[in-house]
Amino acid sequence: IVGAGSPLPRSSWPRMDDCGSRSRCSPKLCSSLRPGYPRGNITMSEASRAETFVFLDLEATGLPSMEPEIAELSLFAVHRSSLENLERDESGAPVLPRVLDKLTLCMCPERPFTAKASEITGLSSEGLARCRKAGFDGVVVRMLQAFLSRQAGPICLVAHNGFDYDFPLLCAELRRLGARLPRDTVCLDTLPALRGLDRAHSHGTRARGRQGYSLGSLFHRYFQAEPSAAHSAEGDVHTLLLIFLHRATELLAWADEQARGWAHIEPMYLPPDDPSLEA
Repeated sequence: IVGAGSPLPRSSWPRMDDCGSRSRCSPKLCSSLRPGYPRGNITMSEASRAETFVFLDLEATGLPSMEPEIAELSLFAVHRSSLENLERDESGAPVLPRVLDKLTLCMCPERPFTAKASEITGLSSEGLARCRKAGFDGVVVRMLQAFLSRQAGPICLVAHNGFDYDFPLLCAELRRLGARLPRDTVCLDTLPALRGLDRAHSHGTRARGRQGYSLGSLFHRYFQAEPSAAHSAEGDVHTLLLIFLHRATELLAWADEQARGWAHIEPMYLPPDDPSLEA
């Protein structure tokens, strides 16, 4: 992640005109974000294949119309080799790779939770404040930067309904802090991917369409069980990763052809002081 601080020593921080931002960042990453970099809908087929898949889930204060803030995020980073060479239990069902990195953080948003969001997630402003959790700030950005920098790149972020919620919301929070992801980051939304795969393989029957494509519905369809810790960020990432593993070969091929470049992700909303609002 570029901006909002850096673990690098001061001597290696670039001048402001290296990246057009007052935020301190890695020269290597800043050099890839100069104005000449194209911002089109770059797909994975036009770039290198992802080496690491970072499964992501966010819990937030409400729906997009409420301009929500992130209250919890969780990431599981899995190398491509672990997705291509699955581990299975005695019944043949896929299990989580033994080698994976995790990052889960709670944070206290400035905006209040809607009653429904608090009911679903089990989170509240009062509870987070009582536990002395800070908001989504530069410290969170630096932790994300450190976590992602440990992974072999390029990185593909994976989220369920990510194009409509997780990715735009993360983009909005990062933009507020003057931060952005490395330019070779791409994104995969498993919701349209799984729907597309079912249609392509003639599995999209009316009965299956009625079953839905929520995480809970998919998990029950594939494993005949209910997911654990639903609507906690880490619980949902665990569920998402198991669903991905169930159809890993197909989803890896889908990602290689149809993952979107992060540069194409638009923020869910713009911060009040964003320069683009003055136009």
